[in-house]
Amino acid sequence: MKKRKKPAVKKTASSKIPAYRNPKLPVKARVEDLLSRMTIDEKVAQLMGLWRGGIDEFDEEFLKEPGKKKELFGSGAHSIHPTFLGVKDTVEIRNMIQKYFVEETRLGIPVIFVDEGQHGMMRPESTVFPQAIGLACSWDPDLFEKVYTVVAREIRTRGGHLVLSPVIDVCRDPRWGRVEETYGEDPYLNSILSIAAVKGFQGSANGKIAPGHVAATLKHLVGHGQPEGGQNTAPANYSLRTLYDYHMPPFVACIKNAKPLNLMPSYNEVDGVPSHANKWLLQDVLRKEWGFKGMIVSDYYGVEQLANKHFVANDNKDAARIAFNCGVQYEFPQANAYRYLPELLKEGKIRKADIDKAVAQVLELKFNLGLFENPYVDLKNAIKVTKDPASDKLALKAAHESIVLLKNEKLLPLSKTKYRKIAVIGPCAKYVSFGGYAGEPYSKVSLYDGIKKKVGSKTEVLYAEGCKITANPTIPYFNWKLDEIKFPSREENMKLISQAVNVAKKAEVIILAIGENEHLCREAWAKTHIGDNMTLDLFGQQEDLVKEITALGKPVVVYLMNGRPLSINYITQNVPAIIEGWYMGQQTGTAAADIIFGDVNPSGKLTITVPKSAGQLPMFYNYKPSAQANEYLSQDNLPLYHFGYGLSYTKFRFANLKLSKQKIRKNETVTVKVDVTNTGKYAGDEIVQLYIRDRVSSVTRPVKELKGFKRISLKPGETKSVALKITPEHLAFHNIDVKFVVEPGEFEIMVGNSSRDADLLKTVLTVI
Repeated sequence: MKKRKKPAVKKTASSKIPAYRNPKLPVKARVEDLLSRMTIDEKVAQLMGLWRGGIDEFDEEFLKEPGKKKELFGSGAHSIHPTFLGVKDTVEIRNMIQKYFVEETRLGIPVIFVDEGQHGMMRPESTVFPQAIGLACSWDPDLFEKVYTVVAREIRTRGGHLVLSPVIDVCRDPRWGRVEETYGEDPYLNSILSIAAVKGFQGSANGKIAPGHVAATLKHLVGHGQPEGGQNTAPANYSLRTLYDYHMPPFVACIKNAKPLNLMPSYNEVDGVPSHANKWLLQDVLRKEWGFKGMIVSDYYGVEQLANKHFVANDNKDAARIAFNCGVQYEFPQANAYRYLPELLKEGKIRKADIDKAVAQVLELKFNLGLFENPYVDLKNAIKVTKDPASDKLALKAAHESIVLLKNEKLLPLSKTKYRKIAVIGPCAKYVSFGGYAGEPYSKVSLYDGIKKKVGSKTEVLYAEGCKITANPTIPYFNWKLDEIKFPSREENMKLISQAVNVAKKAEVIILAIGENEHLCREAWAKTHIGDNMTLDLFGQQEDLVKEITALGKPVVVYLMNGRPLSINYITQNVPAIIEGWYMGQQTGTAAADIIFGDVNPSGKLTITVPKSAGQLPMFYNYKPSAQANEYLSQDNLPLYHFGYGLSYTKFRFANLKLSKQKIRKNETVTVKVDVTNTGKYAGDEIVQLYIRDRVSSVTRPVKELKGFKRISLKPGETKSVALKITPEHLAFHNIDVKFVVEPGEFEIMVGNSSRDADLLKTVLTVI
């Protein structure tokens, strides 16, 4: 790569270097100096993102036209937003763009580059980890921090500085297409995993960005994970107490323990007020109650939606006034509304002090990132980091820990040498789904390829597609991004099912790979781009395929690839082995084969309840005592699979549940201990889960709430004593006066390996 000129140094009349150009000065002094030199237009430019839309937004041809660059980039910008380009193009184009801002604008203020990174950098030639809902099933904060450290490093070496992740919405409606992007339904688990994610992204817990790391963005505040009807951006009209106790805790925990630099309001409304126009939410709660000191950035087009979707503003200018005065400091991805800020300032409708404060914050970030001294990135380093074998190894480990074994009637693990012919059948057998906001890795392993490699040449691996889920091209990113969904005809699928049955007849054991793809579970951002669903059943003719295959009377393993929980009632009743694979990333096939054939013992646990049908919704484990008091006419009210559930090839026994004290005061901490023994023949990992119930309280409380967990490894016959602390914060809730307090009384303490009552040991703690 050609050496680029050093940033031009702007000098004063006395030929002295301006203070903001002096790296030896404190950042605060540099910010104050630069801010004092800026015009109002230059300041407002720092409050707005830029992009051209589409997939290849900023190509080299565009960047070679000085007039086009000047017209779009003007006198500066907060940030440039994503393009879906490979390593070489990304680095070269970003350097070209940065060169304009550094060398051709009056003050030479560098620009921030923004990326997505919920389970890997959202670009080609990146490491793709398990989708968030799958990764969360590892219940492994240390793994989370390592994964997001890799994601941050890949983003930073390609010139990225700010990531629009993590998604920390608590998902309480699995019909929602963005359930796959979340860590599940529990506020405590989401809190712990979210803290680890932010630490991984930023490289610290003190709000400083470590070398090779990026600024994280918490999203989306608030209630986004439980929209009406499960439809994306629909209202979330829940009580204040529900918001405080279920939807807000991950945000509070992250802000307190990881200090993220950015936060994004949600698209939806709460109590008739859209989050981008909610002064109570963004000022009273976020700033004053929680003490958030970072930057508040809009969701894409969230500001102008105040006018064209929520109709609480007359036009984009009015939307800018409302959003900015409510606390939304920066408009993403482009300045459709905030370009009116100078006019609004002249009219006295917004404050100059608010503009200066927001500009100062983004300038501080740019100085702390070192962009004024090192605005460019090196292609060789970017390629080296992206091709790091350790990242691929970590992707495999993440998949190993995240896969959940739902059912096993003495079929798994399969022998690698017993079978002469194995059939791998289904629409997910050769297609590797990654889920939304995914990149595209250098290489990926399908389930079929993983199994074929595992058993070697002595076993013949047969294949049949079985049926199609959708008829679109099998390219994950484009399936997720493009609007149109094409469906196969029933007649076409029935022919494929017939062919699959003929193949299956030749095999001794069948591995059936079914579920969803990027079209069926994704962010629904327009009427032409849908992704929510009113049913949780298998789509298309997949259940017909299952019935035809199981009718052969051969042993069947169902391997699920999906972004949301699926109501697989027939499969649960008729198939001896079921694996929940979600979307496991680039090492899908290797990880699945390792588990199916017993080289790795499954250890994942569900982070979201699996209902028997959408008619049971809402359904989550931490329901109120009166919520499931009655049965339905058509079925019981139990879930198909409980939160926290997941099997192993070995057995674990829990015993000797004890408290360090049976009685404590409201401000005291107590330790709960339990002995866990591996009573089986395989070494394995178990996830010890602690739940608490307040027996009598001033307002109704859930039947149980997760308040602690720990992943442990045990050899056959080994016993470990596990200790978990219960602090006052774990016992507190928002009382009748909506104050976060511990009320005296009895608390039921439950410890086990799932939220299911049958899996829990119980004792009582008294608080005086």
